[in-house]
Amino acid sequence: MKRAAGGLMAVCCAWAPTLLAGGVPVVELPEIQVNGETPLEGTATSSTQGYVTADQLAERPISRSGELLEFVPGLIVTQHSGEGKANQYFLRGFNLDHGTDFYTEVDGLPVNMRTHGHGQGYADINFMIPELIGSLEYRKGPYYADVGDFGAAGSAKLRYVDEVPATMAKATLGEYGYRSALLAASPQLAGGSLLLAGEATHYDGAYDLKQDAKIYKGIARYNQGTDADGFTLGFQGYGIDYFAPDQIPLRAVKSGQIDEFGFIDGSDGGDVRRFSLNAELRKPAALGHWSASAYALSYKMQLYSDFTYFFSDPDDGDDQPDDQFEQYDDRKVYGASLKRYWLLPLKLPIDIEAGVQGRYDDISPVGLYLTHQRQRTSTVREDHVKEGSVGLYLSSRQQWTPWYRTEFGVRGDWYDFDVNSDLAANSGTADDHLLAPKAAMVFGPWKRSELYLNYGEGFHSNDARGTTITLDPTDATHTTPADRVTPLVRVRGAEVGVTTAVIPHTKLTATLWQLKSDSELVYVGDAGNSEAGPPSTRRGVELSAYYEPFTWLAIDADYAYSHGRLDVAASEGDRIPNSIEDVISFGVTIPETHGWSAGLRVRRLGEAALAEDNSARSRPTTVVNAQGSYRWQQKYQIQLAVLNLFDSDDNDITYYYESRLPGEPAEGVADYHFHPVEPRAVRVSLGASF
Repeated sequence: MKRAAGGLMAVCCAWAPTLLAGGVPVVELPEIQVNGETPLEGTATSSTQGYVTADQLAERPISRSGELLEFVPGLIVTQHSGEGKANQYFLRGFNLDHGTDFYTEVDGLPVNMRTHGHGQGYADINFMIPELIGSLEYRKGPYYADVGDFGAAGSAKLRYVDEVPATMAKATLGEYGYRSALLAASPQLAGGSLLLAGEATHYDGAYDLKQDAKIYKGIARYNQGTDADGFTLGFQGYGIDYFAPDQIPLRAVKSGQIDEFGFIDGSDGGDVRRFSLNAELRKPAALGHWSASAYALSYKMQLYSDFTYFFSDPDDGDDQPDDQFEQYDDRKVYGASLKRYWLLPLKLPIDIEAGVQGRYDDISPVGLYLTHQRQRTSTVREDHVKEGSVGLYLSSRQQWTPWYRTEFGVRGDWYDFDVNSDLAANSGTADDHLLAPKAAMVFGPWKRSELYLNYGEGFHSNDARGTTITLDPTDATHTTPADRVTPLVRVRGAEVGVTTAVIPHTKLTATLWQLKSDSELVYVGDAGNSEAGPPSTRRGVELSAYYEPFTWLAIDADYAYSHGRLDVAASEGDRIPNSIEDVISFGVTIPETHGWSAGLRVRRLGEAALAEDNSARSRPTTVVNAQGSYRWQQKYQIQLAVLNLFDSDDNDITYYYESRLPGEPAEGVADYHFHPVEPRAVRVSLGASF
């Protein structure tokens, strides 16, 4: 089956397809299709997984590529820097920073970067072209054997369309210097479809520091055959150069030194270059099918940040901030996977899936440097890292009765770390392995309802540099000892969920969940990254509703509450900084009807403790986005998007830590540091197909 933009197969919206053995849908509204050749393929393992189509993705107003991930109920995407930096993700009480504990994959390529220059698990999906994404599959929790590193809180797999129905061109103009042009075509070649697309964007932004972001994206993708018997070859390219209006101290705004859209260091920002090749082969086989894939990725990032301003050389007489640092990452990544599926010829429907996944990162180098106005002044550390891993998994589903099925799985991962540091004492090798079981029981359907019980273990890897470190590289004397981290950190999860469609035209989901991590990653403001911390426990509840009273109207709402604590005594400070306590989202969608379509989205990010002792807290953030479009003659389209419709003055992100401004004590001042939501912005797009 070909995945074509604007005409993708229809499956569920923000909830998972649930089928009986034999492929009979439990939920009748809306209609559910499963792209699978066997009765068990496509059945849901938990209440917190789902599949989103291209049409549904297109109808939601977004301001940046990463916001497509907000189709995952309870997940919020924000930004605390410029357009070239990975988004900030919040899910299930995790401040996922830029991706740790949430695995992301685009067209078969893993996005999360391990041992990254800015943060472990860094997941920058700004290279995507949203208009060409054909599907999004999401799964929350560590319950899936085919998901390994960074998948403890959840995972999302996005896939491009195989072809566009006709050559398309789109131009967008918006406030604050937003200009974008997209061109895509799908010529037929040798019995297959070749997807060619390019996009160029320039954006200054609404902040006093103009981002002057220059963004270029390109895709060349060839697909032949079907999802069951065919192959895909792909190339993606991405580049960006930008200045970054980073988070600012509240006291500088209150004193009038800057306004709420101001900046302290006008040279922050950076550049990214990313190029990838990938291939996938799919074939039928006895009792099932198999697939194999491989990829190669070249990636380079330079990121300049200044979060503390004037701690260094406070009396040098220079009015320019002195605390800027550069995080540099230059790597090649290679990977491959093989998967085999069997449906056993037994009276009792049983299937088996087995797979192997391998990845090798050659990072030369990953470095941290002190800089002034983007000029290096000294090296904190510079490392050449080789990190390899192999993961094996096995899972099986059993349909015992029409109302009861189970799934059991196990996954094993082996990691090898080789660090060559500029400080010889921090060089060395390390290795680790981890075995993770998975189990699920599903009861139902009873009156179009199902009950899910899940248990699973997952993990995230730690930075390779932390596995061999012995001395603190920030100490110029190189005499301060440093503790090593556990290479692989285990996370244990469990949940109970119920889905029901007993109310006509409605789908309801309720889930209770818990996640226990052996080590928490904690954000460090003056370093601009995350470090390994004590164990933690999170638990919460998630509620979702989807209502489709008419074919031309859909309403959805999600509520998520999380309670997260470090596993230490309350007197020592047991709060997890930036662990959001509640998330609310609400949306109204009018699918294309007589050429007209529209969407409105409300999202609220709740309060969070900003310090372990709960002495500082963030405020809630509420933003409303809206868009409407009209298509005529099946060739032309005009779209109007209003981002931050009610001009909210809330913050995208808030931190609490010490920084120093001119004239302040040498030890600095503890303060709130925030990045405001961009003010209301209007964007108009004109599109044509030919």
